[in-house]
Formats: sequence, C-alpha cells, structure tokens
Amino acid sequence: MDHDVFTLDTLPLLGGGTLDGARIGYAVHGTLDADGSNAVLCPSFFGGDHTGYDWLIGEGRPLDTRRYCVVTAGLFGNGVSSSPSNHPAGADFPLITPQDNVAAQHRLLTEHLGVRELALVTGWSMGAAHTYQWAVSHPEMVRRIAPVCGSAVTSEHNKVFLSGLAAALSADGGGERGRRAAGRVFAGWAASHPFWAEEGYRELGFTSREEYLTGFWEPFFTAGPAAADLLAMVRTWEHADVGASPGFGGDAAAALASVTADAVLLPGALDQCFAVADEERAAGLLPHATLEVVPGSWGHLAGAGAGAADRDFVGGALARLLGRRTAEPAAG
Repeated sequence: MDHDVFTLDTLPLLGGGTLDGARIGYAVHGTLDADGSNAVLCPSFFGGDHTGYDWLIGEGRPLDTRRYCVVTAGLFGNGVSSSPSNHPAGADFPLITPQDNVAAQHRLLTEHLGVRELALVTGWSMGAAHTYQWAVSHPEMVRRIAPVCGSAVTSEHNKVFLSGLAAALSADGGGERGRRAAGRVFAGWAASHPFWAEEGYRELGFTSREEYLTGFWEPFFTAGPAAADLLAMVRTWEHADVGASPGFGGDAAAALASVTADAVLLPGALDQCFAVADEERAAGLLPHATLEVVPGSWGHLAGAGAGAADRDFVGGALARLLGRRTAEPAAG
C-alpha cells in the first residue's frame, strides 16, 4: 500500500536535543469517525514499515476497516521515517527512545489526522514496546492495548541478543556480509528449538534450513533498511523502558500500574527474545490485564502471523479485546 509522510518541524527528545525536520511514514486504512474515536494504531517493528500488519487489516479481518480506521506508523530508523540514511544528521543521527517515537506519533494522530481516542494500540516485537509506551504516555487517549511478543522493558537477556546483532551489522562497516550475518543471528533467536527440529520453515515453502536462511533471513536484512538505520533501531530497542517516562523516576512497575487501558498481553510460548515470565509480571502490574500465551513452536515469529494457527490465535484475541466494553479513558 502507498504511504504518506508527516513532517514535524522540531521533535524534542527524551535524552536531550531535538530531531529537526522529523518525518513519519504512515498509512491509513478505513475512515475516521466524525468524533475521531474509532482509530487503531499499529507501530511498526524492527526493520518493518507501514505494511507490516497488512495480514491483520481489512474488511472481515481482526482490524476490520468497515468499523475501524487503522493507522500504521513507521518507527524512526526504519528507512522510510527519519533515519540515518535519509536525514541530514546522517551518522550523527540521535538516539531515539520509544518515548520519542510515541511523542511524534501523537502529533501525527492529533494534529494531522484528527484522532481523539484510540480504540486499540497493538504491535509486535518493537511495536509491542511502543504499545506499552503509548498506554503510559497517553492514558487519556488509549482505551485498549495488545502488545504481541514484546515487553515494557528490554531485558538483560534481550540486550545480549541485540549486542550480537549490532556486532554483526557493524562487522564490515555496514556492508552486505555483515547484514547477511545479522540475518543468521536473528534467525537463531526468532524461532524455537522445536521449530528447527520439526523443520517448521517448510510451512513457508522452504525445503531446507539453508534455503530458509538464504531465502528469508538474509534478504530481510539485505533488502531492507541500511545497516546504519538498523543500528539506530537497535539502540531504540535497547532503551525501551516505560519507567524512563517523565514522572516515574525509572520505576517501570509504577509506570505499568498507572495504565488505565484494558490490556491483553500476547507473548509467544517459546519466544527466546521476550520471556513469558516477564509478561506474566507485567500482567500482574497492569490494573486491567489478561495474559494469553500464543502456543506453538514459532517462538518470536508467532506474533508476526508466520503460521496459520498463530494468525488465528492473535487475530482472535484482538477481535475479542475490541469487542469488550471499556471504561472511559483517564482524564488528561
């Protein structure tokens, strides 16, 4: 689908400084109601853009465009929104936190698109981190959240993965060899031991492990955003922490306890990037949350709808959440 671009003159950043001339690539599916209250927001994920949730969006799908206006917004660093490869800052592109992405998306929705209320915010992986951040930053606006295979705070274990990914991306100065290596690093974390043992990649049409690595994972990194852009997104991912939001003094538990949105947390049963145990703790801290673990062997990829059963599970959970009646958002 074609996308549009929203430009902000100046975006103040959580860590200090600004991102001038910031641009967000986004797409709109469906029509916004006159009162601006039927919007659904899907923040993009690592290496993804405004097309990443197409499998969920459309008539008769979980995010049904006959009823909802669905906005897919690209994170900074994804090669479409402002990134080292397309911004005048270049190699000096600043650290972007989830709080910064959410601040920019808030301006897109309220100043440009006329959104008053979000019926749902949902996203996978990095998109899940931004889903949590939306609920903390704008409780007055968010009625429901569904973070999928992600977390409110990037864990130490996850940071080990990100360190390896960054090392691969940097290995040959951002060249193709390093990006191919990064694809293989991610492949080992993205699916579970049973997935590989059961040759789950055959569901995607690949006949061998090597064919899957060279036909899916390597192209994901070589055909997508530049290495510098991916490294910028790694830094954002590393800094995901709702406790760093203004007013919480680093206390992630307090930040989660402040959320007023109705929540369904959807971790993958065998996700090696984001542990189910972390989401169980988050569900205990959120005032209005349930936990639904995505079963099966796809691990982290379960939340991306890689397998048919995963698509049915995640889609069904979103449809049920949207069918719930919720309290009015907190006053802002």
